[in-house]
Amino acid sequence: MAAAEERDAAAASSLAEFHASRAGVRGLVESGATAVPPLFLPPGCGRERSTPPTPPRATAFAIPTVDLSLPRSATVPLVRAAATSCGFFHVTSHGVPRGTVASAVAAVRAFHEQPAASRSPCYSLAPVGGVAYSTIPIQQPPPQDGSSSDHRAATAASPLLPWRDSLVVRFGPGPEAPDLGRLPASCRDALPEYQRSLTVFGKEMAGLLSEALGGGGGGGGVGAERLEREMQVEGWLMACHYYPPCPEPERVVGSLEHTDPSLFTVLAQDAVGGLQVRREEEEGGGGGGEWVDVAPVAGALVVNVGDVLKMVSNEEYKSVEHRVVIKSSQDARVSIAVFFNPAKRDASDLFGPLPELLTAERPARFRRFSVPEFMRSRRESGHGKSSIDSFRIAAD
Repeated sequence: MAAAEERDAAAASSLAEFHASRAGVRGLVESGATAVPPLFLPPGCGRERSTPPTPPRATAFAIPTVDLSLPRSATVPLVRAAATSCGFFHVTSHGVPRGTVASAVAAVRAFHEQPAASRSPCYSLAPVGGVAYSTIPIQQPPPQDGSSSDHRAATAASPLLPWRDSLVVRFGPGPEAPDLGRLPASCRDALPEYQRSLTVFGKEMAGLLSEALGGGGGGGGVGAERLEREMQVEGWLMACHYYPPCPEPERVVGSLEHTDPSLFTVLAQDAVGGLQVRREEEEGGGGGGEWVDVAPVAGALVVNVGDVLKMVSNEEYKSVEHRVVIKSSQDARVSIAVFFNPAKRDASDLFGPLPELLTAERPARFRRFSVPEFMRSRRESGHGKSSIDSFRIAAD
């Protein structure tokens, strides 16, 4: 017991010291660190090892591409095929000016790569004026019953830190809109402009995903405006991630495997790579599939289905696990994710599988839920797929 308490105290002290530096992971790189601190090593995957584990392997696989320059009659089936198969797809000819995307990515990189003395005043684990910059601890799923006592103790004692610094901006609703004066100067123009352009694109994508719902087997679908009428789709949350080069990239995680708590997510990324998705072979998922690299495509945005849309679609659409691995000891990776979610967020706003999608052969697989209830379940369950299990209706 004394040893466990001593370990817990040491971990808590190390975490407090790291955050007190206000320099993030980038600060470790700037200090010339040649080894990864224990706070960044997953329990059972290197904290006690003297030699690194085998690097994660992934299969080469091209996720689908949807070209929005095609006629809508051709685009909708492509969106449906992508959303019902792997849940991830590239979008080209998306209408977001290439310069707007490039400026946003460059602004995020410029902020994270300025001297620590310049960026440290922005460091805060909690949002201030709708803006937060920090190294966000990974919310790990609760250990399984079969886990060893050491693993459960390690997970509870010390949160896992990703090899990633994040600038998170909430653009709404109303009172939660950011104080633009809180945005780093390098991002003050580029990020709001990018969010405005993404809002237009997101509305179009919501319409395509909606129109493609229920369109299998020759059906007419639920209509392009159905999702918007049901929940009012908005992209208010933006997460700008910076993954510094790492001296031991195979020992850390950029992002632990997870699904997104959103309707859908739109990602812009640079050319460094590192995003991987778990390819599922059978309906129902359940994990265990092979990991595949999502190679960056110049000029394309990545769209992925989130857990909320998976439930609203009654599992027509797939929300699949994905993660980020650190690829390089030399190059930093930059990505910007915008999460599209229901603007209807009161406890009285209930969502569930759309009635038009239900049949005797395919009844509702999830009960109705509110956004606050869903997010509470997410916090309690961590990033794993179990976050939606509490809403699933047991089969007869």
